Amino acid sequence: MNSASIEDVARRAGVSIATVSRSLRGLPEVAPATRARVLDAARELDYVASPFAARLASGRTSTVGVVVPFVNRWFFAEVLGSIQKVLAAAECDLLLFNLDDPEGRAAFFRDLPVRKRVDSVVIVSLILTETEDDAIRSIGVPIGLVGSAAPGFDSVGIDDVASAEMAVDHLVAMGHRRIGLIGGDTEDPMRFTPPLHRRDGYVNALERAGMEPDPTLEALGYFTVDGGEGAMRTILSRANPPSAVFAESDEMAFGAIRAIRRAGLSVGQDVAVIGFDDHASAGLLDLSTVHQPVAAQGTVIAEAVLRATVAGKSTGATVLPTELVVRGSTDPAASVY
Repeated sequence: MNSASIEDVARRAGVSIATVSRSLRGLPEVAPATRARVLDAARELDYVASPFAARLASGRTSTVGVVVPFVNRWFFAEVLGSIQKVLAAAECDLLLFNLDDPEGRAAFFRDLPVRKRVDSVVIVSLILTETEDDAIRSIGVPIGLVGSAAPGFDSVGIDDVASAEMAVDHLVAMGHRRIGLIGGDTEDPMRFTPPLHRRDGYVNALERAGMEPDPTLEALGYFTVDGGEGAMRTILSRANPPSAVFAESDEMAFGAIRAIRRAGLSVGQDVAVIGFDDHASAGLLDLSTVHQPVAAQGTVIAEAVLRATVAGKSTGATVLPTELVVRGSTDPAASVY
């Protein structure tokens, strides 16, 4: 993270803090040579996340466009909140575009409403098609990606495949041999990334343990609590239901826990459940899960696009670590209750 302060810039440029402030804001009464020296010092120090970072040059909008597939889901709210915090500190605005469905997505990349309205764009959890990639590059501003990566774009995310493998490996280590999956639709035209990558991790872990994936043990939960409950009911209705289930999100796992209890079964003993995210409510439900640094992803990408806008420097691809969190839903001995 950027730790340079306005005092550092002042020392590097050999001027007062007040002169740095006036220079960065584009105020008069600063000699051109002095202003240039201040701007050079700010760039050299990567002094980006300052109140005036987005205004180092005239003609900028001081606005970052953020594109999300769904605005009403927990993950996206967390990412948006941390992006907003960074932008607010830099006195920048956030312009939100919620795609919501394939028609909204097609309209966005066709019309490009961000053009001439933003200094940079952040796209969250979408795999871009070649046409979409070409379109977003055409607006000529820095692009940041959360949950995916592409050449020439700053990006941040986690290793969804390896993280899902970690979750399923835990179930295998606990002795489970029939492991179900509650996930998202891998054929979803929105090309939302987690269903694709987390299912790959599930399959990889099963095959490594010598188990063949069983389609009858998989059900779609659509990344909602109600969807997870419905998927779990479906899986429990099978002739030979699993002893454990991996849910690709904690919200689906919450629904699975509800379904198991309503069926008169014990979570962790009759059916083990592990989720993904480490949602704020995961501990309350004693849910084992994979912790991912959700808010940190928003912080990293916001700082990256500000840096690219101001200093023309790319951060590149950042992969943040995940961690297995074991609670009572997979190991009663680890229960917090």
